[in-house]
Parts: sequence; structure tokens; C-alpha cells
Amino acid sequence: MDKEKLDLSSPVFIYALGGLGEVGKNMYCIEDSSSIIIIDCGVLFPNASMPGIDYIIPDFSHLKENAEKIKALIITHGHEDHIGGIPYLLNEFKIPIVYAPRIAVALIKNKLKLNKVNYEPNISEYQEQTKIKLGDFSLKFFHVTHSIPDSFGIHIETPQGTIIESGDFKIDLTPVDKDFDFQKVVGFGDAGVDLLLADSTNAEKEGYTPSERDVINGIEDVFSEASGRIIISTFSSNISRLAQIINTSVKNKRKIVIFGRSMENNIQASRDYGYIKVSDDYILDGSSFTNVPPNEVTILCTGNQGEPLAVLSKISRGEHKDITIIPGDTVVFSSSVIPGNSSAVNPMINAFTRLGASVVTNSSKNRIHASGHASRQEMRLLQKLIRPKYFMPIHGEYRMLKLHAAIAVDCGMPSENTFVCQNGDVLKLFNHKVTRGTSFPVDSVYIDGKNTIGLTNTIMKDRITLINEGVVGVIAIINLTTGEVISSPIVESRGFISNNKKALEEKTGQFVNKVLCEKIKEKKLSVQEIKSILRGATSQFLQRECGREPVVVPLIINQK
Repeated sequence: MDKEKLDLSSPVFIYALGGLGEVGKNMYCIEDSSSIIIIDCGVLFPNASMPGIDYIIPDFSHLKENAEKIKALIITHGHEDHIGGIPYLLNEFKIPIVYAPRIAVALIKNKLKLNKVNYEPNISEYQEQTKIKLGDFSLKFFHVTHSIPDSFGIHIETPQGTIIESGDFKIDLTPVDKDFDFQKVVGFGDAGVDLLLADSTNAEKEGYTPSERDVINGIEDVFSEASGRIIISTFSSNISRLAQIINTSVKNKRKIVIFGRSMENNIQASRDYGYIKVSDDYILDGSSFTNVPPNEVTILCTGNQGEPLAVLSKISRGEHKDITIIPGDTVVFSSSVIPGNSSAVNPMINAFTRLGASVVTNSSKNRIHASGHASRQEMRLLQKLIRPKYFMPIHGEYRMLKLHAAIAVDCGMPSENTFVCQNGDVLKLFNHKVTRGTSFPVDSVYIDGKNTIGLTNTIMKDRITLINEGVVGVIAIINLTTGEVISSPIVESRGFISNNKKALEEKTGQFVNKVLCEKIKEKKLSVQEIKSILRGATSQFLQRECGREPVVVPLIINQK
């Protein structure tokens, strides 16, 4: 870096807008007085406790307030939890340039087309030898092994010290993609690294993560034993796995049918770039496979996490227009269940079994999935290769971050040099020393359907209350000119359990009427004040009578 042109007076701030305390929604920022670079912009997939939600994305408020300082968005790899939030970010404000590896560029462009981003962003492909200067920051890249080709970690040189962000990684010595770049990583370590940010997803798992090559044998066993159709689901962005499944299908002379828009787009992009090699003769469209013998068909589809609108869920409910389960089908879940999704996946497995299908999930007997994330021994090895002065674990739930920090201490790092942070917590790097800075509030934003603005936590709390407590409507007929209450408020409840629903509604109406009449005698009330009284009195009575707090919806009818 050109030392004469750097701002040596400004500290460098490091913080996350997503990815801490959660597995997904990754978004990490490096900032000084004049520059911000963003690393990744992903989504978090909802669980059963988030009704009606398609995705959770980071809160972009801080970036929007400092948009003039943003130099670039850097993508480590093409998984949804690292690129899924990009359309929403770009619709908020313009990013000067997006840098991404080759396959990620293709996946991002497909995503932007589907989501109708307001402008054509500048997207540039980077490779292992690429060097980028962005304001006060200089970036280099090193290849890591993961479950998608073209996965990278980032070396960031700043005026105050050096930072490495690992990206998602494991240390796979027999990868289906390129090797982990040990030589470059060791070189960075020898030159000195002040702060390491590293993936914590598998911090609870001792040993080494199995190689992706180990999965090939498990998949081949499934194909050799299946007598009918194979319906197999995995993450649509797990390009390495999709390539293995397609190769095994071709080897077993099975035609391939692809269902799910994201699966179709990702496979086509991978074919275009040469990551998946299969001739058009082996690809059938969704309406032309019914006449093919069942033992010559592989169906690839989305929905391995039990998403209710995904293809696999529709098949399990008998609602898919093209696929009905028949005896002899084999349904394969080539994935692990994301924490919190078991309640959606297990009923689906039971449904397939009842319909007569054989169901194969990942187990010690059936190795059909290997994580793309490092286990504890690989985390130790990365610490030894890089030898950072300070460590901030990223990408993981709180317990995973704590365990990863403990691993760094076991490897010789002073415990006070590890920082287990939350989204919005700030680390300050100045003169090669890292300390805690001033945190700022960070929310989650919930995406519902085609709404690009997102829902707040307040609305989500209301939805959860509706599920758990129900809703009560209170209708008051009032002469707003004179302030006269024409009749006792009418109370109607839905999803609210009581022994005698009608009697409870009548008693609630009587109590609300008494409170309202007393208040309205004191002074002339506005419509908002009357609604507040209706809501408060109803909540007070139901809490006292039933110990419940439903959502209360007041309605005023003006009768003159």
C-alpha cells in the first residue's frame, strides 16, 4: 500500500450486520473515515416460528446513512446465505461495484433478473491472482474448499493493520474443486495478520469434516439400490453436490428432470460455465418424463428444509401438478437439517413413507451429505497457519462463536484477544491493536412475498401473538359529535380459546362499555383516544379473566 496517501489518523472499524448469533444472513463491514467495504450480503431462511416469511435479510440502515463512503460489495462465494440479500440491498441504494468469483457472478445476475433490481449494477469477476484497491483498503484473495466452486477468503490490508476474513471453508484434502491454497495462507501468516474473522458453523464438531468425495460413494449406493424413480433434494446452490448427482445419473443411464426455479437457474449457470457437464439428451422437461420407465428417471428438486411452497413439500402433500409418489420411489434428502427446521422436515419424511416411498437421509449408514464447513481440527489448523494476534469468530449461533473463540485460546491466543460479538457490535483496529468500539442497534428485516421493503420485528411479534393468543375485534357505535355511546361495544374473537366464548365476549363488552362511558364523560375524545381506550380495556379484562393477551383490533362506527 502507498503509505503516503493513507489516512493514518482514522481507526478501522469492523462489524457485522448479519451472521453473528445466527447461521445465515452473512454481512460484514470494514470502515474508516472515508471508506466502507461490505463482505457478503446473504439471507437467513425462516423457521416454523416465522409465519408467512420467505427470507430474513440484514438491516441496511447504517449503510444507507453512510452510502457515500461505500466503495464496493465483495462476495466470498455463491451460496444464498452470502448473496441472497443483494437484490434488496441494491434496491435500497447504489453500490459502486460488486466483486464476486466466477460462478457467483452468474448466480447473482440470475437473481437480479428475477428480482427486478432498479438499475444495472457494475459486477466484476475476481480470481485468485486479483488485487483490488478500494479507498484506504487493499484486497487479495485465497481459494478455500467449500461445497460450491470458486469459494474464497479475503486478505485486507488497511492503514491500521491486516485483516483476514475466511469466508465459508473447510480444509478438504481431496476436494472435487480446486485445493485449499495453503501456500498463500501461510505467506499471509508469515507477513503478520492482526485480526482473523473465521467461519464458526461446525465449532461443535470435533475432528475433520468429511470430504465431499466421500459423498460420491453414498450417492452411488442409493442409485444402485433404487428400483424406481429417485427424487433427490439438496440446496440449489450446492453446485458440487448437484454435479455429483447428475454425473451419477448419467453413469446409471437415468434421465434428469429438474424442478424448482432456483435449481433450474443454478444448474443452467453451472452448465454454461462448465462446472456441470451433461448433454441436453439427458435433461428432460417437467412434462416429458412420464413415459420414461421409473428406473431411468432422476428428479432433482428444491425443498429439503421443508419449505411449505417448495417442490418437495408439495409432492409430500400430493399437491404437485406433475409428480405423484408411487410405490418404488426413493426420496433422498442430500442435506443436513438446519437447526429449527426439524418440525417441518420430519412430517414430510413421514408423509413420503406413508405414500409408499423409501426415504434416505444422511446417517452413518448412508453418507449422502458432507458439510461445507470446517470442524474443530480444521479451525485449529487455520489458527496455526495464520497465527493472528486477535480473533473474531463469525457465521454461527452464539454457542458456536464461544466455542470457536475457545479453540483460538487453546491454540495459544490470550483470551482477552478474542471477541465474541453480536450484530452491531464494533471492533476498532488502530496501530495493529484491536479493542471494542461503540455498538449500534441492528434489527432483522423480514421479507414477505414480493414486498421488497421488509417487515420489522414489531410486525413479526404481532404475527406470533396472533398464532399464540388469537385476535379480538371490538366494535363501538358512537356519536362522535355528541360523544354519546349508542350501544355496548360488540366483541368478536377468533383463535381465542375459552370455555364459554359467547359469555366471555358479552362480559368483555360490558366491561369495555363501562370504562368507555366513564372516560367519555370526562372530556371529548378523539378517534385515536377512543381506540386506545377500547384496546386497553379489552386487553386488561382478558388478561385478568383468562391470563391471555390477544391482538385487539378496535373499530369505531360513527352514528349521528
